[in-house]
Amino acid sequence: MLLRIMEIARNARVFIAGHRGLVGSAIWRKFQQLGFTHLLGRSRAELDLMDGPAVREFYRRERPEYVILAAAKVGGIIANSTQPVDFLYNNLSIQNNVIHGAYEHGVRKLLFLGSSCIYPRLAPQPMKEEALLTGPLEPTNEWYAVAKIAGIKLCQALRRQYGCDFISTMPTNMYGPNDNYDLTSSHVLPALIRKFHDARVSQAPTVTCWGSGSPLREFLYADDLAEACLFLLENYSEEQFINIGSGREISIRQLSELVSRTVGYKGEIVWDSSKPDGSPRKLMDSSRLFALGWRPKIDLETGLKMAYEDFQKNADRYLAAKK
Repeated sequence: MLLRIMEIARNARVFIAGHRGLVGSAIWRKFQQLGFTHLLGRSRAELDLMDGPAVREFYRRERPEYVILAAAKVGGIIANSTQPVDFLYNNLSIQNNVIHGAYEHGVRKLLFLGSSCIYPRLAPQPMKEEALLTGPLEPTNEWYAVAKIAGIKLCQALRRQYGCDFISTMPTNMYGPNDNYDLTSSHVLPALIRKFHDARVSQAPTVTCWGSGSPLREFLYADDLAEACLFLLENYSEEQFINIGSGREISIRQLSELVSRTVGYKGEIVWDSSKPDGSPRKLMDSSRLFALGWRPKIDLETGLKMAYEDFQKNADRYLAAKK
C-alpha cells in the first residue's frame, strides 16, 4: 500500500479541462461534493484549448495549482473512421497546449486521462500497463489512440527532463451523466441506451445492433472514475501510467440484453454481422490501482439504471446537441 503523498487543500485552485463532458463533469461534481472551493472550468466558447496563446493566457491569469486534463475529441467507430484528422490533430493540439502550459506555469501536479484504446488490438488480456507499444493498434480507433499515447509520453518526458509531477491514467469504457447519445459519434453503451429508448418510444418491432455481439467490454461508471482520479492525485506519483477499470467484463450481446431490459424494450434484437466488431476483447488489468487501496463502488446494473434515469431526465438536452 502506497503511503499518502499529499492531501490537496480544499481551497487549492484546480483546473478541470473538459468539465462539461462525461468524465470532466463527474470529476467536477465529486470535487464540489468534497468541498473544493476554487474549481476552474471553461467551456469551449470561453477557452479554445487548441489555441495555444489563449491557453497560456489562461494559465497566467488563473494560476491553477492542479490540472486534470479530461478534455478530448471523442467518438465511436463511425466518428473515428470518418474523422481521422480531427481525432489526431485536435487531440494532439489540446494535450500539447494544456500539458506544456502546465509545465511553463509551474502547476504542482497534472493528471492526464487517456483511454484503453492505447493498447494493441491483440494485447494479452487483461491488459497490463506494460503492454503499451507491443503490437499494432485497433484500426477503427488508431488516430485517437496515437494522440493519447503521445499525451502519456509528453507527461513522462516532462517528468524526466524537468521533474514535473505529471501522471497519466488509462480509464476503461465510461458511462453516466452527460454522456454523448448521438448515434453517429457515441460509444457503444450510450448508443445502445439511445437505440433501445427510441425503439421503445416508437414501438419498433426490432433493434439492429452492430457486429456479432461477441466482443467483450469493461465499463466503469463516471462517478467511480472521479473518485479514482482524486485518489491518484493524492496517492500516486510515478512515471508509469496506471489503469482504472472495474475488473469485470460483459459481451456486447449480454450488454444489449441488459440495456433492453433496463429501458423496458419488448421487441427483438437483430445483429448486423456486416458491421465491424472492433477489438475482440478489452479488459484492463487494474491490479496496480487496486493494490493501492481503491476499488469501484457501482456495479454495471446499478450504474445503467442511474444512467438511463439521467438520460430520461435530460433527454431534450442530450438529443439536441452533439458533443
